[in-house]
Amino acid sequence: MSEIIELATMSEKKPVYFENLDALRFLSFLAVFFYHSFSTEFAHVTSSPVYQFIKKGVFGNGNLGVNFFFVLSGFLITYLLIAERKKQGKIHVRRFWMRRVLRIWPLFYGCVAFGFLVFPLLKSLFGEVPNETANPLLYLFFLNNFDLLWNGLPDASILGVLWSIAIEEQFYLVWPLILALLPIRKYWVAFLIIILVSWGFRWFNPSYNMHELHTLSCIGDMAIGALGAWLIATSSRFRRRVEEAAKWHVVILYMAVGLVFFFRSELLLRSPVIAVFERSIIALLFLGVIFDQTYVRKRLFQLGRSALLTNLGKISYGLYCLHFVGILVVTTLTKKAALNTAVWQVLVLESFASLLVTIVLAKLSFRLLERPFLKLKDRFSAI
Repeated sequence: MSEIIELATMSEKKPVYFENLDALRFLSFLAVFFYHSFSTEFAHVTSSPVYQFIKKGVFGNGNLGVNFFFVLSGFLITYLLIAERKKQGKIHVRRFWMRRVLRIWPLFYGCVAFGFLVFPLLKSLFGEVPNETANPLLYLFFLNNFDLLWNGLPDASILGVLWSIAIEEQFYLVWPLILALLPIRKYWVAFLIIILVSWGFRWFNPSYNMHELHTLSCIGDMAIGALGAWLIATSSRFRRRVEEAAKWHVVILYMAVGLVFFFRSELLLRSPVIAVFERSIIALLFLGVIFDQTYVRKRLFQLGRSALLTNLGKISYGLYCLHFVGILVVTTLTKKAALNTAVWQVLVLESFASLLVTIVLAKLSFRLLERPFLKLKDRFSAI
């Protein structure tokens, strides 16, 4: 999820860095983090108007951060593969897969090992009985989003967030094959077919869990991101129109994003018909945000100017995979210290302490586990 994409032009090898996207990654993670935060067993806390406002009113749709990650993956990976195709005349599928393996597998399988092997031991040490229902085989083969559909949430919370990584890996497996077989000018046909299949699947499976967790539902987000990359990479006219977007266009875009973030259910989920297209509507808005932060000249703000957000965005993969560990560590300690009984303790103390622990864990993961493998990626660089 967090990497610098290097693209080569036809005339020279020139690294291109989308400087604002790392910050966007962190903000997307932050939405997911707060969506998963604020757990409490005390009724007087959950009944508090302040708690209800923060938990449901502000961050009730924080899981849309995952939708953004899907759109961003579709955009960046497709942009990279198109650049490779233009530069070298073909896509090196095996090299692409190796780069993805080196980026994704070490931390993913580290989390899987922790969830199935370490977590039950820790739970036993604290006097609790492990009750893992997850199927380890599905996790080994990146099919664990189906595990959530069939078996529900796993006992080890660190396993629960890995469903989106599974969908991304499924995407990475087939995407370069599709793009390698088709001429660039015909890519839009594949993207449109995938979007239509996604709509059809959602129409015949009107279940919230199927809409949120099934590959055929989520793959439409990536196809929309890919379509945006194709348009930018192949149409100078389209790119020029994006670059010259007026400020009022940008204002309307962010207003629409805000409305969806805070009123998703009211606007998009009450009608079964609109719910079919809900993910695509949101994906188009998120694609607009990506365009704004990468190409629009008259943007309202530039997230890349924040060194803090950018640096944290570079470890967003670790932040996402490990944030439930941070939450669990802090909530266990606050429970033992009786510091989890007041509304402010749940909303402020626990959440921000959990975020701090998660950042520390993600930094350690990046330096000790991820970076040694990332250094090997250059050996499989195609451009």
